[in-house]
Amino acid sequence: MIFLDTGAFLARFIQKYQYHLQALKTLKQLQKDSEKCTTSNFVLDETLTLLGRCAGYQFAYERARNIYASKALLILRPDQNDEIAALDYFSKYADQAISFTDCISFTLMDRVRIKRVFTFDKHFSWAGYNTICEI
Repeated sequence: MIFLDTGAFLARFIQKYQYHLQALKTLKQLQKDSEKCTTSNFVLDETLTLLGRCAGYQFAYERARNIYASKALLILRPDQNDEIAALDYFSKYADQAISFTDCISFTLMDRVRIKRVFTFDKHFSWAGYNTICEI
């Protein structure tokens, strides 16, 4: 199983995004390999907000409808214990201006034992996860 971070979604949906072609290639390979994919509602919150700002809110809405209708993507949701655990990551990486969304991602990945992530964010490799896209 592989975790999809915000950058993977943005790169997939926004053609002018610097990693667009790399994202399409990676997603095609994941599909070919029948890789199970997961993300979080925090990542989707961040993704849809940024898509709305970059490409318009109708565009973001249409992508959101497709994402939530997908049977190929598992959406993880943190509980209060996960959010409290994420605070430890938030403190640990405070000097690196890490987002709380990333910290939630780390906590959820730990809970379900996911070590691989599709991201363009260096914070994941710094936290010990295996990124499948190098920038």
